Amino acid sequence: MSQDYIERAEAWIAQDPDPETVAELRPIIDAAAAGDSAALADLDSRFGTRLTFGTAGLRGELGAGTNRMNRVLVMQAAMGFAKFLLQREATPSVVIGYDGRINSDVFARDSAEIFAGLGMDVVLFNREVPTPVAATAVRSLGLSAGVMVTASHNPPRDNGYKVYLGGEDEGSQIVSPADHQIEALILEAALTPVTEYPRSTNYRLADESVIDSYVAETAAVSTQPESPVRFVYTAMHGVGWEVSQRAYRAAGLGDAVVVEEQIHPDGSFPTVAFPNPEEPGALDLAYATADRHGIELIIANDPDADRLAVAIKDSGTWRRLTGNEVGSLLGWRAAERHHGSTEPAALAASIVSSPALRAVANHYGIAYSDTLTGFKFVNRVPHLIYGFEEALGYLVDPDKVRDKDGISAAVDFLAMAGELQARGATVADHLREFAATFGAFASTQISIRVSDLSQIPAITSKFRSQPPTQLAGLAVTAVDDFSNGFESFPPADLVRLTIEGGSRVIVRPSGTEPKLKIYVDAAVTDGDNREERVAAVVAALEADLRAFIA
Repeated sequence: MSQDYIERAEAWIAQDPDPETVAELRPIIDAAAAGDSAALADLDSRFGTRLTFGTAGLRGELGAGTNRMNRVLVMQAAMGFAKFLLQREATPSVVIGYDGRINSDVFARDSAEIFAGLGMDVVLFNREVPTPVAATAVRSLGLSAGVMVTASHNPPRDNGYKVYLGGEDEGSQIVSPADHQIEALILEAALTPVTEYPRSTNYRLADESVIDSYVAETAAVSTQPESPVRFVYTAMHGVGWEVSQRAYRAAGLGDAVVVEEQIHPDGSFPTVAFPNPEEPGALDLAYATADRHGIELIIANDPDADRLAVAIKDSGTWRRLTGNEVGSLLGWRAAERHHGSTEPAALAASIVSSPALRAVANHYGIAYSDTLTGFKFVNRVPHLIYGFEEALGYLVDPDKVRDKDGISAAVDFLAMAGELQARGATVADHLREFAATFGAFASTQISIRVSDLSQIPAITSKFRSQPPTQLAGLAVTAVDDFSNGFESFPPADLVRLTIEGGSRVIVRPSGTEPKLKIYVDAAVTDGDNREERVAAVVAALEADLRAFIA
């Protein structure tokens, strides 16, 4: 296959408009032609397969080749997506946003020119924007579709291409079978060199009123506290700060003390190994900033600001709240807002998220749904008033946006913290109030990052064919394999273990990273010392699971 890979690489260079990726690829081709085994392996990695367009769009490492993110691949994706939209309507319209990652602006402009070249009505943001702003614009502008160039919280060398559909999809991310249809059209587009694609600069720049509208609607999410709580904010080198600051001020939440080292967009992410607030060490600078200023609350967005992380000082020690904890508190708040209304309503969470939201829904008599992982499923629940998933994603205002939104979630959380402060309580106190009202819920996650993706099926098959019969001294009462569909769920690579006493374990591969995730949840809904008791159950479950997969 060595000669085949060399020919593919030469054909790639012939159409690649990016001098950087051409310069990157040329010496590899020359070395491979001379028989260098490392260069041949490199070409195999780049051209042996290609990034697949799935329900999360495209995401991968920057570089030359079909298995990397680059201008050629993005232009092919843009052409394929455009053909998909043109099959749906005569003159589609699309808005394009981009974040601060390397080449995001370039990928966005290439897409705009290709869409415009095909006669589409194109609106391009003229500067970096958070993902929720671009997602909201699909609905607020009444457009056919949206594109956001971002890799969210992936490693620094990654980038991605996420798409939304308007109309009856109401600005949601794509779901199957649209992803397969788009992928087929991308492969068809790849048969033509990108140099032959029609292009035009006849596109519009997004008006500032689009962002103004987003800020106003976000600020209206919650009540204005009489006494705003002091907080530290970090953008994690992303694009969240400008819009977040405007929303905080408009909502009467005051000004944040910012983590200066991380407040401006920087695609190299110099202060973090992974720009994900869930990763160990990612919030260290925020902790240090808060300590210097005597502040006990931290608000963090991921680089494209669609996720929210929260940390609090509890008994003098920093505690990063889990996505389940934040999601449960915001869900309680949404249920309280709806209380007394006769309008139909529903709460929803992805299946791997804590059962705590179901308890809230039951308490208030609100419909509840579990969905497959991803907001493309959560936000499609009828009559949704609030949804979340444990991976720091929250939707507090579905009338505005149909995707997770870390900015509006932060506004709602900060308003809650201010209200608690006004009555002499803290977020930690409120968590204890939640346990007393609905039960204590605890969760943890085991993440197994792999270098070889074939390791993941080997582990999941063990849970399917030889599952544990007991965990933490409790019987495993059911093993549900979702691979062929289960109950109302479509087929998914997911295994769920139900455990005596209300605990559960869910095993699934990550949809965006090369790792396996094991979600562990437990609940204690009666008696005293609920939080201590449920923490002990989760710790015992984790220990036994680690032994099982070792």
